[in-house]
Amino acid sequence: MTIKDFFSFRQNRFFWANILAMAVVVVGLLFGVLKGLDIYTRHGEAVIVPDVKGMGVEEAEKMFRNRGLVCIVSDSSYVKTLPAGCILEYNPAAGQKVKEGRTIYLTINTIEVPLHIVPDVADNSSLRQAEARILASGFKLAEIQYIPGEKDWVYGVKYKGRQLSIGEKVPTGAVLTLMVGDGGALKADSLGVDAVGGTVEPVLSEDSAADESWF
Repeated sequence: MTIKDFFSFRQNRFFWANILAMAVVVVGLLFGVLKGLDIYTRHGEAVIVPDVKGMGVEEAEKMFRNRGLVCIVSDSSYVKTLPAGCILEYNPAAGQKVKEGRTIYLTINTIEVPLHIVPDVADNSSLRQAEARILASGFKLAEIQYIPGEKDWVYGVKYKGRQLSIGEKVPTGAVLTLMVGDGGALKADSLGVDAVGGTVEPVLSEDSAADESWF
């Protein structure tokens, strides 16, 4: 092909018509692919996560479902001032934009109150020490139950009228009763009364016994 033939071919109107048609086809294909990707990935579409904090799980599920979202319970915690089973936190949080079909992970208030070990304060702590350890562990204290024994010495711990054993667990925040000595045993000894309420017989010396034998 000579140079003249080449330039004459480029001047052919059918040549440019084919080039234009090919360009239109390529642009159309690119547009179709991009549009298809937008539809498939829902590009530009978003759902705002609703505020469900404090709701029950069933109520929250309905709200999420109406917005095309899914929720599952992934964790639990315990807040004694809130109802059991209510939603404490969730991720993604309220107000965030997510795609339809996104899973929302919920943290709820545990349905059962967790159990904690009661500190070992029986027969090894004073009243002040026992109170500090009990309160620091998250428990509450009822009115002290005084029993005969060394004053302000803790002899046991009760829960709902039952004396607890070492290492026993009770619900978090439970109200406990300390069994504390009132000093009564010491006073009884000084008055000649034994610890079980009996009278202590006076002990006489040999000289006193000899003196009494003369009468």
